[in-house]
Amino acid sequence: MPNWLNDAVFYEIYPQSFCDTNGDGIGDIEGIISKLDYVKSLGCNAIWLNPIYDSPFMDAGYDVRNYKKVAERYGTNDDLVRLFNEAHKKGIKILLDLVPGHTSDQHEWFLEAKKAAKSEYSNRYIFTKSVWDAPPQYRMMCGLCERDGNYMVNYFSSQPALNYGFHEITHPEWQLPCDHPDCLATAEAMKDVMRFWLDKGADGFRVDMADSLVKNDDDKIATAKIWRGVRDMLDREYPNAAMVAEWCNPERAINNAGFHMDFYLDHYGNGYSRLFRYGEFGDQAVFNPNGKGDIKAFADEYLPNYEKTKDNGYISFMTNNHDMPRVTAYLDKEAIKLVNAFIFTMPGVPFLYYGDEIGMRYQKGIVSKEGGYSRTGSRTPMQWNSGKNLGFSTSDEPYLAVDKSADAPTVENQKDDHDSIYKVVTDIIALRHKYDDLKGNGELEFMYEEGKIPFAYKRGNLVMYFNPLGESAVMNAKYTGKTVYSLGNAEFANGKVTMSPQSFALVEIDG
Repeated sequence: MPNWLNDAVFYEIYPQSFCDTNGDGIGDIEGIISKLDYVKSLGCNAIWLNPIYDSPFMDAGYDVRNYKKVAERYGTNDDLVRLFNEAHKKGIKILLDLVPGHTSDQHEWFLEAKKAAKSEYSNRYIFTKSVWDAPPQYRMMCGLCERDGNYMVNYFSSQPALNYGFHEITHPEWQLPCDHPDCLATAEAMKDVMRFWLDKGADGFRVDMADSLVKNDDDKIATAKIWRGVRDMLDREYPNAAMVAEWCNPERAINNAGFHMDFYLDHYGNGYSRLFRYGEFGDQAVFNPNGKGDIKAFADEYLPNYEKTKDNGYISFMTNNHDMPRVTAYLDKEAIKLVNAFIFTMPGVPFLYYGDEIGMRYQKGIVSKEGGYSRTGSRTPMQWNSGKNLGFSTSDEPYLAVDKSADAPTVENQKDDHDSIYKVVTDIIALRHKYDDLKGNGELEFMYEEGKIPFAYKRGNLVMYFNPLGESAVMNAKYTGKTVYSLGNAEFANGKVTMSPQSFALVEIDG
């Protein structure tokens, strides 16, 4: 296990929307380099960089045309290596985004696989035996190749699924078992991609759709075996490299598959959703001030997962990501402050999505860009200052339009505002780095009563008290001591704590 993960706080950068330095309207690697000091000033010491590979951008770079080449719009391979080096000088790690389940239909592997002539790539993707064979339970593209067969896709039609085999064979005439040499070759090809970038200075990978490799693998046994093989390779050859899975099943991802971290995602309707986005428009979320949330439902799901995995890896909360509406679409400013206090004081390795630190808004009704569709509103340019395109770019046609509101939050107008989300985010991250009890794993005790909100949890010698309600509330204070940090007011007396509406207190236990 890489030791650096225990004190890691990640910043997710969507490169096309972060900082444009050459005026073409699209963010670039040079822009990221120019903002490394900013990332460090937040308290973030690691970056997850969304895909920067060569791509036709039918799905914003998650359709890879060449895994070993940086897309020209971002720069060159040498620029990316320079980013690694400059980040490392500042104590910042960089994870690249690995897309192992599919490629672009323009990838050289697929261009060979779709030919009628046999080659070493004929089984790199999943083709049926005949163009007339299109089983309805699979997502197939029909009649697009000279090869007599239809190919399976993972997501969009331009994303043919790579072939890691089938755990359960239902169509033996075209499905291969996981141990077929051609399926094993696919896994080896992905290891080769990983080695290529690790040798150039990458610190690991966030793995897209990590559970999607082997088909008909409901229990993910075969898929986990592939990732366990990857983890063994990392342990032998790159022991300081880390992987975080887009899986949302910590026991499978961490214990079985060997990932160092697993995202606790929103769109699976799990405990993360219950905290921040549950119900229509988030009206039943724990942090919604209307009081309809249920912390017990979250704890009942999360705590068993935590106990099973805490010795082997980390469950990672995120403020948001590029696939979800920003939390500003669901919760008000005071609630979002509490959300950040929660995320950055919980166990695991937390992730901060670019712009969430200033409360950037989810932009509704934007025409889809590069396969974003409803996700496009969370991918708008970073808002730096009051300049043109809010400091993102000098172009007259930026990648996406910035927030046109007169009160659009920017780094410039938020960083010195003592009532800002930015202030809370940077304060809490600083406390996380200061106190060992707030780092990665360790003791965790949840406390709540019949009403379920307010609630608290203890980590070592620190206790976090939360009242997300829109009204004052009282709860038993099992632990008391010195208040290290607070939002709103919390008064301790006679074994109870009285908390003002939408408040938080971080308490260091006496003795």
